[in-house]
Amino acid sequence: MNAALTLARDESGEFLLSADLLAQRIGWPTETLRDMMRRGLVSSRVGRGERDDAGRWRLSVRCGNRRWQATVEADGRVGEQRLDVLPAAPKKAR
Repeated sequence: MNAALTLARDESGEFLLSADLLAQRIGWPTETLRDMMRRGLVSSRVGRGERDDAGRWRLSVRCGNRRWQATVEADGRVGEQRLDVLPAAPKKAR
């Protein structure tokens, strides 16, 4: 995850993140990620920085048991990135 990365934005200001790029960051083949997307197992959040972090955004994408987080600067450059493998949720009693 050391390669420089800049994210583009669409006409409404939303960040554009391709499945190929996200799969690479998560460490999966693109088709595995696309399958999880079709099954509704991928979610994302975008938070706008305030005060000292004004002009930055925090992206968080959850794919199954993996979560990729990144800080994005005003010009689209991705700064700090982190990949977490999360523990499985406890099974509910029936």
